[in-house]
Amino acid sequence: MIKLFEGGAYLVNGKDLVSDHENVAAELKQKYDINVEDKEALAQNTIAYGILKAHNTSDNMDKLKIKFDAMASHDITYVGIIQTARASGMKAFPLPYVLTNCHNSLCAVGGTINEDDHMFGLSAAKKYGGIYVPAHQAVIHQYMREMMSGCGKMILGSDSHTRYGALGTMAIGEGGGELAKQLLNKTYDVNRPGVVAVYLTGKPNPGVGPQDVALTIIGQVFKNGYVKNKVMEFVGDGIANLNVEYRNGIDVMTTETTCLSSIWATDEKVEEYFEMHGRKEDYKKLEPGNVTYYDGAIVVDLSKVKPTIALPFHPSNTYTIDELNANLEDILAQVEDEAATKFNNGKVKFTLRDKIKNGRLIVQQGVIAGCAGGTYDNICDAADILRGHDIGADEFALSVYPSSQPTFMELVKNGSIADLMAAGATVRTAFCGPCFGAGDVPPNNGLSVRHSTRNFPNREGSKPGEGQLSGVALMDARSIAATALNGGVLTAATDIDVNFTKPKYFFDKAIYDKRCYFGEGKPDESAELKFGPNITDWPEMSNLTNDLLLKVVAEIHDEVTTTDELIPSGETSSFRSNPLRLAEFTLSRRVPEYVELAKELQQAEKARLSGGSPSDVLTEVKAAFEKVRQIPGFECINERATGVGSTIYANKPGDGSAREQAASCQKVLGGWANIAREYATKRYRSNLINWGMVPFTLDGALPFKNGDFIFVPGIRDAVKNKVSQIKAYVLGDTIKTFELTLKDLTDDERDIILAGCLINYYRD
Repeated sequence: MIKLFEGGAYLVNGKDLVSDHENVAAELKQKYDINVEDKEALAQNTIAYGILKAHNTSDNMDKLKIKFDAMASHDITYVGIIQTARASGMKAFPLPYVLTNCHNSLCAVGGTINEDDHMFGLSAAKKYGGIYVPAHQAVIHQYMREMMSGCGKMILGSDSHTRYGALGTMAIGEGGGELAKQLLNKTYDVNRPGVVAVYLTGKPNPGVGPQDVALTIIGQVFKNGYVKNKVMEFVGDGIANLNVEYRNGIDVMTTETTCLSSIWATDEKVEEYFEMHGRKEDYKKLEPGNVTYYDGAIVVDLSKVKPTIALPFHPSNTYTIDELNANLEDILAQVEDEAATKFNNGKVKFTLRDKIKNGRLIVQQGVIAGCAGGTYDNICDAADILRGHDIGADEFALSVYPSSQPTFMELVKNGSIADLMAAGATVRTAFCGPCFGAGDVPPNNGLSVRHSTRNFPNREGSKPGEGQLSGVALMDARSIAATALNGGVLTAATDIDVNFTKPKYFFDKAIYDKRCYFGEGKPDESAELKFGPNITDWPEMSNLTNDLLLKVVAEIHDEVTTTDELIPSGETSSFRSNPLRLAEFTLSRRVPEYVELAKELQQAEKARLSGGSPSDVLTEVKAAFEKVRQIPGFECINERATGVGSTIYANKPGDGSAREQAASCQKVLGGWANIAREYATKRYRSNLINWGMVPFTLDGALPFKNGDFIFVPGIRDAVKNKVSQIKAYVLGDTIKTFELTLKDLTDDERDIILAGCLINYYRD
């Protein structure tokens, strides 16, 4: 089904993959009469290289400085981004910037504050010259596919699922700081990424959908980091067997592999897509060179992909539905054990085996939604499965969210919506809530099957700290509909008899023309921003001191720590425009005591910044400084010149969302650094840097424990002078030395850390 090459690979004539090995040059010469002596030159024949080169403003293709063609944000990110850029001197949007309203459009928490954010967004689009998409019109990525994508373009979005590769567009999801840089005419700085070929061959069987293909790939490449921070370049004869929406459905899920971006070879089907959307000029054929070198290769035989499920609590926790149904007790026991380990607070108990009835797994809910599930083809196929049937009147419920109003309208016209409603499904407007816990929260200990993007712990909206825990399994819309057909009994779509009608899609842009504000390139300096009571400025942040006294206030040894655990999604999203209020939720569903510990320690730093002594505020800080004075050379340590703050340790933090608040909330609470074995994604590490947090890594045995103080001398000089190995001290019962690592920082990133945050850097 899937084969991973152990090393690099050559793609010859767009058809043949040849693994890189000691005698590969001779093999290629003999078989194809090709000379491959210059591997670097052949690596430049990837589609990705050509697009990156066209957008690179530096003279060094190994150290990229990218300027994007367009950007996109939604309503839990654009307020903070605009506030950051505004505080840094922005006067107008220098590139097309789309502000969508698809995350907080149904969130009822907090009174007027969600709609206040929307009014801020509209006023910002008028003042700075942007595009504003009102609530319920489209989820962010569907709008960008329909209206902003283009072959050879690059788009930056403040959402991790910013992926339009199937439309020939290299798109990257990042934290808000990176978008603020673009608004300030700065660049996105990154080392040239490796490029991995994803060679598709064969044709999917009826009932197998894009989520099945995506989950199958994720299950093979996430844990081994095969494509981490690389570009996935889709090639192969199998592409021609997929329509564009199917390709989009695979592409959007590449985020869950931790790749940097994605790109696909394009063909006449993509050309038809752009023509249908009134933008034929945005098409051009993209394909790799006649001989192209890739840093790795993944071969996917589409004909062998089966309906697949990703069990709680990660998209990589994959099994075929047949495999799961044949081994229910054993597989579900493993998930229960993971839950018991992760949520060992004694307040919750998550079970799955109690849902086995007569040898079959019974689920309580199905959801088809968002940028992954809510597309036209997915919903049409689901309607075909349910036409003339019903989902029953028991626990199981099904909700469907078309991804945009144009999609919704066409589904109404062709009768699919009527078929779904007649079967008992509820149909909603375009909304991302089911993907992050702001809608369709399952019952406690319930199991929901969803064609959405993620199934991290609590992302469905439960609160383990309050005794609640439910789970989400990811599945394709077709198998969700088949499960609904059987009243909630887990069923693969390939196990039912159905005729997929595949009605043709007709796009109607008039819906957007009537409701969206198109202010691109037309800023109105006289327009006033509209501030609701929840929209506040960022608090003042100090620059990096030469020495740091850090207290470890959270120690997490999970294999991966997601951004949803660092800052929860769901109802907390309503407070994303209020840094201090949002910070109260930091790590609340993973380390509930974190906020109070960080705030208590922050008193010492506040005392220092006001001219006082940190030791006068907290006795534990006084004791820590007394230990520092026992270190030779630091007998006269100046407390007023030493930053005092918190740090967290996690093995691999930052998998998942691009949300900058995962880092900024720590900073607001007095955080100075993270310490990790490695960072799960580039975007989380970038978020730390943009908020003035030092992204330390650590090798070897952990020399400290939660609650310990760590003294890091000379850190400012180390950052400034590009020192990668930093000597530090654990101030425990005995004073121990160890080394922290700090490397791979650009000059701008070093200056941002020294300034204390991105806002300070640009303001200064």
